[in-house]
Amino acid sequence: MLRTALVGLPQSGKTTLYNLLTRSDLPTGAMARPEAHVGAADVPDPRLSVLAEMFHPKKVTPAKVEYVDIPGVRAGGAAQEARRFLADIREVDALVHVLQGFPNPDSPDPIAAAEALDLELAVADLDVVERRLERVAREKKRAQPDVERSALERIAEDLGQGRRAGDTRLSDDEEQALRGFTLLTQKPLILVFNGDEETIREEAASHAGIAGYAAQRGVPLVTMSLQLEREIQELEPEEQAAFLADLGLKESGVARLSQGVYAGLGRISFLTAGSDEVRAWTVRRGIAAKAAAGAIHSDIERGFIRAEVCAYQDLAAAGSLARARELGHLRLEGKEYVVQDGDVINFRFAV
Repeated sequence: MLRTALVGLPQSGKTTLYNLLTRSDLPTGAMARPEAHVGAADVPDPRLSVLAEMFHPKKVTPAKVEYVDIPGVRAGGAAQEARRFLADIREVDALVHVLQGFPNPDSPDPIAAAEALDLELAVADLDVVERRLERVAREKKRAQPDVERSALERIAEDLGQGRRAGDTRLSDDEEQALRGFTLLTQKPLILVFNGDEETIREEAASHAGIAGYAAQRGVPLVTMSLQLEREIQELEPEEQAAFLADLGLKESGVARLSQGVYAGLGRISFLTAGSDEVRAWTVRRGIAAKAAAGAIHSDIERGFIRAEVCAYQDLAAAGSLARARELGHLRLEGKEYVVQDGDVINFRFAV
């Protein structure tokens, strides 16, 4: 399962966000415990509800992402805290940095907090890259050392100039040479601005500074009020929709974040639908049909014959699988077919 770290200064709201995402009840603020906590969260997908109305399954299973609530490092905190923090985030696939949007004399402003994390990650990466360069220089007999050295030197230059390692353009050969060598600033990053109700209503007007910073860094920004998000989560679905409409929003901040993390990790969902279950299956974007079948079971991949595919939009418009077949929307695809987000698929196989 994909794993995403929630990071931020103490009292930024990251544990509150963790609780909202995973439906947990961890203590927040001064009562928070020092260790990391892990929980799974559904990826909101309205398509599943439509398919459930169509197929009346026994159960509905959304895609999931795992979130880790990582203890905040205090400004001027001990070196041990920083080492633990860096060790924790090396084990995840993506980072969500929660920024406090409320005035607080004890906390830096959101841009300063974002810059502080960027700097800490860049320094840690630069240390790793420089040590690796020293090792490469000693391995003269190893195959293609120049390819790896060239890539590392350009990454080091970018890090030194305040850019993320993920922004360094690498050739196919260089990416192959660095395979398995993931740096902290190569991990997908999303900024969450935890503001108040006026921030939500006025969209970017009251947080133009952090919006500009996110755009400059090329990272997504999700604006939300965690106080409002808690209120929304306590409402019935119909009441939630009305509440969000009053705020001028189509979806909650938690839903937008979950979908943003999923997309940022380069993942899509294909769907299966029947009387037993309607389910979203997580696969990487660009995957071929035969490999995607392995997400369900290795036997289906091994015995793959054909994939019976219908785009979700076509199936929803048709109203039933039988009608979609009559309209010619149902098609057979081979093993090299590139699965698209929302494809409703039935795999034909024999083992």
